[in-house]
Amino acid sequence: MSLLIDVPRGLQSARIYHDRDVFDLEMERIFARTWLFLTHECMIPNKGDFITTRMGQDEVIVVRQQDGGIKAFLNVCRHRGARVCPVEAGNARGFVCNYHGWSYGTDGALQSMPFEKELYRGRLDKRTHGLREVAQVTSYHGFVYGNFDAQAPSLLDYLGEARFYLDIWMEANGGAELVGPPARSMVHCNWKAPSENFVGDAYHVGWTHAAALKAGGSMLAPMSGNAMLPPAGAGLQVATRYGHGLGILYDVNPGAHDTPLAQEILAWQAKKRPAMEKAYGALRTRYYGSHINGSVFPNNTYLWGSSLFKVWHPHAPDRTECFTWAIVEKDMPQDLKQRIANSLHRTFGVAGYWEADDNDNMESESQLSRGHMTRQGFMNAQMGIGGDREDPELPGVVGESAIGETSYRGYFRFYEETMRAKSWAEMPVQDSTWKRQLIEAGSGLDPDPAGEAMVPAQAAA
Repeated sequence: MSLLIDVPRGLQSARIYHDRDVFDLEMERIFARTWLFLTHECMIPNKGDFITTRMGQDEVIVVRQQDGGIKAFLNVCRHRGARVCPVEAGNARGFVCNYHGWSYGTDGALQSMPFEKELYRGRLDKRTHGLREVAQVTSYHGFVYGNFDAQAPSLLDYLGEARFYLDIWMEANGGAELVGPPARSMVHCNWKAPSENFVGDAYHVGWTHAAALKAGGSMLAPMSGNAMLPPAGAGLQVATRYGHGLGILYDVNPGAHDTPLAQEILAWQAKKRPAMEKAYGALRTRYYGSHINGSVFPNNTYLWGSSLFKVWHPHAPDRTECFTWAIVEKDMPQDLKQRIANSLHRTFGVAGYWEADDNDNMESESQLSRGHMTRQGFMNAQMGIGGDREDPELPGVVGESAIGETSYRGYFRFYEETMRAKSWAEMPVQDSTWKRQLIEAGSGLDPDPAGEAMVPAQAAA
């Protein structure tokens, strides 16, 4: 791993986008033991409601239990490994494998098999052949996450300092929900390319999306073609312990980049701000009316303000399935929720014009890493390095401007940590050295002779 991620210098090997051995280790060290987004409770409100989704390369069924709880199981029959549930969502009293007819309850228990007495003669213990259950399933403000590893920290501990920022749109405004079912598309990129983009890349917006900004009537249109930078103090970036990160651009709501809709959303939010400010303070209430790009490590991304919520499911090193929902506030009128969803899918849906811009970049940076010479190189995430700090009012490590790569460096710092560690015991929950790693990053860097970039000190010497 030391050849893949250079935390002190803010560099990442191009191998992480295409190497099969790296990908396989990610499935073991990351997707088999970190918290992964499954669904929102609004998608499974009733007993027996279910959805099918993925956790890494594994298919799972997420189902509302008779007691109102939520469980998740591998979508794999315990007989010969065929798929148990072939549909994306529904309501069921149980699941029956289409191959040989083994039948399971919504609690995962094996209930019956054809010719059980005649063929098995009491030699098969049904109690040990239920669907394999996901070890931990927890709902956070209605957003449901699962973890295969029973020894992993709780979801609350895992989200940690990121909760300070998530709570303001997940809960403080009366709660948020997703409009589904999700749009699904296959992108020919590595799963980390979009995850890192959302965790902290505001740098690309004015350039990659220049035409979209002009044509779409976005509140961000002044950034088109890199005509301007957000002024000093217009936002910030944040990195947290377990790789979650975000960037905030203050007092902007693109409304999925539809200015009339954005104005309506801002008017809606204005009604809530006095009560929120009283309960949560002026600073956090300002975040509510701002644009936030973020990722919950490893593969769950969102744009609060653009109404976007995504999960990037890895299928192969260069193939990723994208699930896309619209985020809305629970108490919004139904017609406003639908207009937000419609606008979101025009921009960031399967055929969205912002989505197409991003996918071109994500696919090229992933596919080019196949090249023998290309994968010998490193990618640079040094923007703002040396300027990261702790803030007495804000949890996490804070970057000094709205455009920077603080949260990139935080994302890959934890990526490197979890890829190295053999168990959660090697990643103590209360560890605080990670902050020092980010704040002190860049101390071994010197400008190159032309003063145009930061390079490793020994390389510059």
